[in-house]
Amino acid sequence: MKWTDDRGGNVEDRRGSGGSGGMIVGGGLGTLIIAAIVFFLGGDPSSILSSGSNMSSPTQTEQRELNANEKKIGEMVDMMSGWNNLTWNQIFKEDGMTYTPPKIVLFEETTQSGCGTAQAAMGPFYCPADQKVYMDMSFFNELQQRFGAKVTEFTIAYVLAHEVGHHVQTLLGTTQKVDALRRSGRYSEADMNRVSVATELQADFYAGVWAKNIDQERHILEPGDIDSAIEAAQAVGDDNIQKRSQGYVNQESFTHGSSAQRKEWFMKGYNTGDIRQGDTFNQLLK
Repeated sequence: MKWTDDRGGNVEDRRGSGGSGGMIVGGGLGTLIIAAIVFFLGGDPSSILSSGSNMSSPTQTEQRELNANEKKIGEMVDMMSGWNNLTWNQIFKEDGMTYTPPKIVLFEETTQSGCGTAQAAMGPFYCPADQKVYMDMSFFNELQQRFGAKVTEFTIAYVLAHEVGHHVQTLLGTTQKVDALRRSGRYSEADMNRVSVATELQADFYAGVWAKNIDQERHILEPGDIDSAIEAAQAVGDDNIQKRSQGYVNQESFTHGSSAQRKEWFMKGYNTGDIRQGDTFNQLLK
């Protein structure tokens, strides 16, 4: 992946800031297992964040200076944020709309979000309540060590683009419609799981659209970059996670899509570069 001088200017770096004001969710092992299954590339994590009980008092840590590598990572995420802003500004403008970028929050261990307490174990997520993407960079060690994906710089770019894809869904009203379905109580858990899969695969599709457009604009891609994004998407497909965590696959409980589906929709976005081709809901909910 080639670096450019683009910067988003919308990264809020909370690493090394001392006590984050976070509270440790005391949901026990059950909550951690659930989080492990759905923690990667989720939409609104509030159902998990708020499910814990017996919360502890806020924990304070000493403030520290970020090291050179951490500062470089922050600079890289700021650059990737700038790339997303560039792509989505253009796409929204072409459709007569205005794009408002999300804030990208870098944190370590725990911090507060508009959806509740954010923890590193949950992985990157988007909170529609405050329209921010939350990323603890230690997650990428987990992705490589636990789920077998080789992590590159473009792996991080893909993950961020997926989360920004959820922000695009919020700006377009998709998130609100899905939430209304969930709150209506008229649909079974299996039905809502299928809706969740459609939501997540659309975010993968948007990440592919972004990759296509930003490469045309900035020529950032190098050999192996797209493969690394696909590998990450496949590593956290519901079927792969279930095999690793429980030894068998239950398709009715899928919430993010299979490894094959995640690859398919990312590549459809990348191959077409056209946001109008990403109606996963009509494709998957027939």
